[in-house]
Formats: sequence, structure tokens, C-alpha cells
Amino acid sequence: MQENESRGFPVVKAVVLVLMLVVTLVSWFLADRIYGEGSVFNAAPTGVDSIDSVYQAMPDVIDCIRLLFLMYVFTKVVQFIVTKTMSGSKRNMTAAKMINSFIKYVVAILAVLSVLSVLGVDTATLVASAGIVTLVVGLGAQSLIADVVAGLFTVFEGEYGVGDIVVIEGWRGEIEEIGIRSTRLVDAGGNVKIINNSEIVSVVNQTQNYSVVTTIISIEYSESLTRVEGVIEDNLERIKAAIPEIVNGPFYKGVTALGPSSVDLMFMSDCDENDYFVVQRAMNRELKLLFDENGINIPYQQVVVHQAAEQSGTQAQVVDRSSDGFVAEQSRISKGMEANQI
Repeated sequence: MQENESRGFPVVKAVVLVLMLVVTLVSWFLADRIYGEGSVFNAAPTGVDSIDSVYQAMPDVIDCIRLLFLMYVFTKVVQFIVTKTMSGSKRNMTAAKMINSFIKYVVAILAVLSVLSVLGVDTATLVASAGIVTLVVGLGAQSLIADVVAGLFTVFEGEYGVGDIVVIEGWRGEIEEIGIRSTRLVDAGGNVKIINNSEIVSVVNQTQNYSVVTTIISIEYSESLTRVEGVIEDNLERIKAAIPEIVNGPFYKGVTALGPSSVDLMFMSDCDENDYFVVQRAMNRELKLLFDENGINIPYQQVVVHQAAEQSGTQAQVVDRSSDGFVAEQSRISKGMEANQI
């Protein structure tokens, strides 16, 4: 139902604009028939005062429609010029969105005042009698002023802008617009969140630096850790080549946990925030394929009961340390990249 309504709205808007255009063109070409002493609307065709008064007011209604249409066109033209002039960097795009939002509000206020003036309301007296400050406060615009000021600080400080992926109040999304009053975010599922600028207290910007993707894969305790690390060493470059979205890495960080039934291995990679989930899925796939190719078993959840055998003493196992150099090198080149920083 909501999808049908969203599809129908542009159609209704287009129809209204076409009708407004027709009214505007007709009012220009037939001005002598609509306005002045020769107006067809000067007559009283029905003899009923209430109906005739509406009929005679049609020139004012046409003026209002024409005024609104011209202001709409003016707004779109100015916004187009601003967008084209300031296209380029994210900061310019953010400023352009802010300016366009400001233009929209200013033109809307002017349109209301102009329509009231056409309908015979003395807007100058109205504004003067109320006073600008009294009018603003009376309309409950204190929060609006706070939103505007917060939006201006956001644009000029440049901490985040249009196109950045941020987390605000636990909600992750891409900034689509920073307006004069609110900020609009869209998440990966297409959901839209609109937040008043003054309500944005803290922001996590995930776009300014590379994002770190952590991948954890498990092996059985019966697997030789040295053999597994040897397979990883031989194939890290191949994995990187298979995932072009990876900027740095992947790096093998070593054994991150000794679980109840598995040994957990950690990998970390740098990528752009837009590619975070792409890299995450691709790493899982490549590691699974790699382990399958080399007969490395990934444990699944099960209950194993071990019955201790009676032994006269503890037998020592021979441990293969041939992969120590690879693990140490990976630790060195990925120094500073830790999971608790994510």
C-alpha cells in the first residue's frame, strides 16, 4: 500500500504542475478576458451572492496559481544552478544541499506572504504588528533556530558530509542530505531516517579512514596448526587478488580463541566503508574454499564425550614450529590493527 502511494505521488505532482502551467499560459494569452473591466468574471451569472462572489474572485485565484507556479520554477532553476556550481567535493555538495534547503524555505515563506497579499490580506501590517521576533517565537521556532545553527556548524566544520557513512544514535546509514533543519540518512536496506540537526549529539564517521574487516574461521583441534598456517601463508596473496575491494591485507592475526570445540583463527583487512560487507562475505567464501581444497575441517556444533584412558604417565607431543616466522611477520606488518579498535 505504501509503495503504491509513493509511486502515485510523482504522478499527482506532475498532473498538478501541468495544470498550473496551463493556467499560467492561459492567464497570459487571455489577460484581457480575465482581468480589468472586460473580464468575464465581473458578471454575476447565477444571482446567488455566495456563488457569484466565488466566481468573481477567480482572477485572484488564477493569480495565486500563477504566482505559485513561477516561484516553483524559480526555486528549481536556482537550486539547479547552485548544485552545478558547487559540485565536486563532498563539502561543496553538503553546502549545496544546505543552500538549496534554505532557498526552499525562504521561497515558501515568500509564497505564503505573496498569496495572502493577492487575496487582500495586508501582510506588511500583519508582520509589523506581530513583530519579527514575536512572530518567530510565536510559531514555536526556537527549535528551528537550534536546528539551523547546528546545520550551519555541521557544514562549515566539515566533520561529515553528503555521501559519508555514519552511525548516529546506533543507526548506520549514508548521509543523503544535510538540510537547513534536518539530516537525512539511508541505510543499506533503503530505509530512511530523518534527524533534526539539533538532536545530533555524537556521530561516528566510518568514511574518513579505511574500515577494518575482521574474519574469524575455526579449525578442529585435531588439525595441525602449523600445516594450516602454512596453507594460509601460501595463499594470502591469492585471496587478496580474488577480492579487489581489499585495500590492505588480508593479514593473518593468529589464534584469537581456543573455543570449546574449535581453534579460532583471525584475519583482518582494510577496505572502504562502502565495501565492508562485500569484503566480509568474500573473505568467508575464499577461506572456506581454501580449507576445502586442502582438506582442513571446519568444526560444527556437536557434543563429544572423551573418556580418559588410564596412563602411567603423560606423553609429550612433538610440536612443529616451522610457521613461527610467518606468524611473526604477519604480526609485524599488521601492527596497530586490532579487533578492539573496530
